[in-house]
Amino acid sequence: MNRIVLAGGGTAGHVEPAIAVARQWQRTHTDDELIFLGTKSGLENKLVPEAGFSLVLITKVRISRSLSLSLLITPFSLFSSISQSMKVLKGADLLIGFGGYVSAPAYCAAFLRGVPIVIHEANAHPGFANRIGSLLTQFSAVAYPVSRGKLSRALLTGLPLKDSVKDAFISAESDWTRARHDAKTRLGFDSKKPLIFIFGGSQGSVAINSVVAQSRSALRDAGVQILHAVGAQNELPAADSAYIPSHYISDMAGAYLAADVVISRAGAVTCAEINTLGRFALFIPLPIGNGEQELNAQSLVSNGRAEIVLQKHFSPEWIAQNLSRLFTLSSSAPSQGSRQDIDAASKIVSLMEFAITGGK
Repeated sequence: MNRIVLAGGGTAGHVEPAIAVARQWQRTHTDDELIFLGTKSGLENKLVPEAGFSLVLITKVRISRSLSLSLLITPFSLFSSISQSMKVLKGADLLIGFGGYVSAPAYCAAFLRGVPIVIHEANAHPGFANRIGSLLTQFSAVAYPVSRGKLSRALLTGLPLKDSVKDAFISAESDWTRARHDAKTRLGFDSKKPLIFIFGGSQGSVAINSVVAQSRSALRDAGVQILHAVGAQNELPAADSAYIPSHYISDMAGAYLAADVVISRAGAVTCAEINTLGRFALFIPLPIGNGEQELNAQSLVSNGRAEIVLQKHFSPEWIAQNLSRLFTLSSSAPSQGSRQDIDAASKIVSLMEFAITGGK
């Protein structure tokens, strides 16, 4: 029996691929023990227990991007986090990390314990933790080709998808038109009218929500229906016959299938799911970070499945001026989804098995 530790905490972009890989590992290694590492503030506190896996919390290590007093406590929190990770990794056969705050100390702890390390990088621009981790292992995988650094030599696997997204793709593959029609009806919308699905990532987006609120009347007058995920912490607007708001969309696969246009951030998971099931997306990349969201979206833009607009340009006026053009682009985009990421979890599991044997 193997003991596998998974480090993937913070946002859904780190947690959901980790859960997808854990589920795939379980299918072929039914007796193995799987343990997730996380921090008390991450989304893993909700998603990991809901998926039926064990979660151990460690100290979160924040590294300020600028000179500040918080930098003085970083070495102490890092030491504490590494120490806690080493306890969890005692007797482990493998650590697989997916980036984020929890991964960097876990990589260091695994290296010190001599536990094999596998890395998966979901974004087109690798994050700090995975760039550090890649120096400690020869077993790395990426969702997008990386142009430089050690991860440029990593195995290209794609991004592990939720079972619901894979199942929706397999079900729709024989008749995409019917699948989209049925999904729209199932969600309570008129299948003959256009539908926009809007969300701002796992936490929602106040900026996107504000523009939507100001545009609702114009969109309703134009005969457009809206499915809107506002985020768990944001106020839920009133619904009407053409507008269905929700804090959280449980059936994301159905929402992607039903949508004529998706308006969202461009996180790695979002881009992979839209590529698998979506028709056309308008991406509004998160205006902070290292620019990875714009890079994540580029392949979809190149394939005629998406367009990018910066948040500072996204406004009710922009929507009014571009609405008909977006639906025209959507109707000319490929109606079928893509198999690109369908086998990503299986490929990563094979890499994990290879790492456990020492690359033999």
